[in-house]
Amino acid sequence: MQEITKDLVLKALSTVLDPDLRRDLVSLNMIEDVTIEGKKVSFKIELTTPACPLRDMIEKDARRAVIAITGAEEVHIEMKAKVPEDKKLKLNQDHQIKNIIAVGSGKGGVGKSTVAVNLAVGLAQTGAKVGLLDADIYGPNIPMMMGIHQLPPMVEDQKIQPAVAFNVKIMSIGFMVQEGQPLIWRGPMLHSAIKQFLTDVEWGELDYLIVDLPPGTGDVQLSLVQTIPPSGGVIVTTPQAVSIDDAFRAVSMFEKLEVPVLGIVENMSYLRLPDGSELNVFGEGGGQKLAVLSGAKFLGTVPIDTDIRQGGDDGRPIVLFAPESESAQALLKISKLIAAEISIRSLA
Repeated sequence: MQEITKDLVLKALSTVLDPDLRRDLVSLNMIEDVTIEGKKVSFKIELTTPACPLRDMIEKDARRAVIAITGAEEVHIEMKAKVPEDKKLKLNQDHQIKNIIAVGSGKGGVGKSTVAVNLAVGLAQTGAKVGLLDADIYGPNIPMMMGIHQLPPMVEDQKIQPAVAFNVKIMSIGFMVQEGQPLIWRGPMLHSAIKQFLTDVEWGELDYLIVDLPPGTGDVQLSLVQTIPPSGGVIVTTPQAVSIDDAFRAVSMFEKLEVPVLGIVENMSYLRLPDGSELNVFGEGGGQKLAVLSGAKFLGTVPIDTDIRQGGDDGRPIVLFAPESESAQALLKISKLIAAEISIRSLA
């Protein structure tokens, strides 16, 4: 009967691949604290994101490999996560933000802010440290959608403290203007606001900062890239042709600014009818067509759901308040896929 050793355990784990990164757990330095007590083996697996969509599969494959190769009778695995830092952001020492994810769209009304809110809350639910920046200066809806309407009290000689809701740190121009007050700003004022939101807010350590961009391809997008380049962009569209046409321009904008496109989200894809069938209110397959046209990854579809609309109005994100709903499950899956894309690009 062979003796179980640390080298044998690592040999077993070197046969287990991270399906997203396509490398084995040992070469990725994901294995920590291997201990052996007779026929009991214990170790930790440190994933690249707490939102890993394949977490359970990796744990199961690791346990199976150790038992098969070492003959262990008991395998205890502790799953951890440490989000890698975007190399571009690491060069900027004025902040502790590891990754910035910009959520954009070609046109308004496609549910971009809904996706940004539920992406932020969904990632925070996994244990990630998340911030949400409302950069839609002309239509700052994030405070309403997150159910919080003011910043903490200012402390003299300190940075601006972000608001916090659902374990997400939040900053928006909406906290600083009266309800209904229009902002009639030109480019330099927009650039100054975006720079201040990124550099003068006490974000602290963040795994992900989600930035809700205004629709289109304008000054705010340029200001964001010039201040701190995003790690990647997510494009939200609806299935109809006019939305796809505008969304393609947003994809092209990210590419020209050298911001990787993490993927395409198709919102309002269909309406689920009482008999279980789908009604394609705005057409069908537009998001997938855009993904093929642009060469970007298709992240998934989100159905039309009155609970999403109601949750947005009431400050109750659907991923938190109706997590078992079809829409929430779709948004949670998308958030995990985006986190996986960030990890793949960070370790490339």
